[in-house]
Amino acid sequence: MVRRRVVILGGGFGGLEAARHLKKADVDVTLVDRHNHLLFQPLIYQVAAGALSSGQVAAPIRHLLKRQANATVLMATVTDVDVAGRQVGLDSGETLDYDSLIVACGGETSYFGHEEWRGAACGLKTLRDAVDLRERIFGAFEEAERTSDSAVRDQCLTFVVVGGGPTGVEISGQLAILSRHTMKRDFRRIDPRAARVILLEAGGRVAAAFRPPTSANVARQLAELGVTVREHATVTDIDEHGVTLAVGDKTERIATRTVVWAAGVRAAPIAEVIARAVGADTDRAGRVKVNSDLTLPGCREISVIGDAARLTGPDDKPLPGLATVAIQQARHVANAIRDGQPGASTPFKYFDKGALAVIGRGRAVGELRGHRFSGLVAFLGYVMVHLFYLGGVGGRRITVAITAIGSLFGARESRVIETELASSKGPPSIAEARPNDHLT
Repeated sequence: MVRRRVVILGGGFGGLEAARHLKKADVDVTLVDRHNHLLFQPLIYQVAAGALSSGQVAAPIRHLLKRQANATVLMATVTDVDVAGRQVGLDSGETLDYDSLIVACGGETSYFGHEEWRGAACGLKTLRDAVDLRERIFGAFEEAERTSDSAVRDQCLTFVVVGGGPTGVEISGQLAILSRHTMKRDFRRIDPRAARVILLEAGGRVAAAFRPPTSANVARQLAELGVTVREHATVTDIDEHGVTLAVGDKTERIATRTVVWAAGVRAAPIAEVIARAVGADTDRAGRVKVNSDLTLPGCREISVIGDAARLTGPDDKPLPGLATVAIQQARHVANAIRDGQPGASTPFKYFDKGALAVIGRGRAVGELRGHRFSGLVAFLGYVMVHLFYLGGVGGRRITVAITAIGSLFGARESRVIETELASSKGPPSIAEARPNDHLT
């Protein structure tokens, strides 16, 4: 008898967990991703800030599944999905037959229809984004050191972060620490402590996923680090020399060479392709509206999980795009497949393990089952939770823990600029548009 074939699209937290959970199942698993590594997304901002190296937040997928005999990993791009024929087409021309398809393709940076902003701003979703942003940040300080034009210097020493969610909060805090503590004695012509870090949030409060008191605590701690928090500030334009924003009925302009885009995420395009093929609906972020058991209407053999799926919780709000959600959904689907089903048939129930957000330098906030906590306790909790999920190459947890502790005292793993600085008339570092890093 031919064993059942399970194809998983995406090697993120959800896709990898689904593959691992099928280790002892009587199935053949093929995991497809256009990258060869699992990116530990919660710590990617640390790469951008130079606190961690690329290898410390990414692990080869093949290494993670090397002891799983029934799993095959293909580094490829998905070009088509034949729902009726139950086949997945790859860019190599190869097709994969499946009995069960798990769509865990994740998300990509969304500029809300303004693709022209992609070259001027830098997202923080992929490893390439993090390295690019790191070069922009440190390149900006170098450009400020060498220029004699005060206007250019001010632009270089102004960093604007768009989006007050966890990523925006974390990178803002790191930028403030970097300029006011880590690099304060590195330059002779400039004082890095004069750098401005501005966090723009279109809504009424930063860290809106938390309750209002916690959000207020985040804003206060950011201000103590030196971050200027601007709420109710909607970005209307971004170019290589600044950001235009609307605050109420007024328009403002902030001159800057470095814009970090942390405001939007949408599902990878392949999710919408599959949704159209089966007649499923998608929301504005491209997420597929799934059944309560994570399958698609009329297709029990297709399950969508993680950032590509839209499923409401008990509060009628969409489940958040967190790794814990994707992991729990992956286990729900894999358990059903392991029991001989094409996909899950029982409703998925998310167990909320709480939320944590780090601000930097021993500062963090958290909420767990109605209780709020902050400060060093929250920070240590954040470190422990993330080290638990980190995994990968042997000993990596230890090296990352040591590096994280060192960063509290100003140490930085990598401040290397791999490219040459541009002319003072242009951006201080790489500014060309990056190709989308997603399954397509």
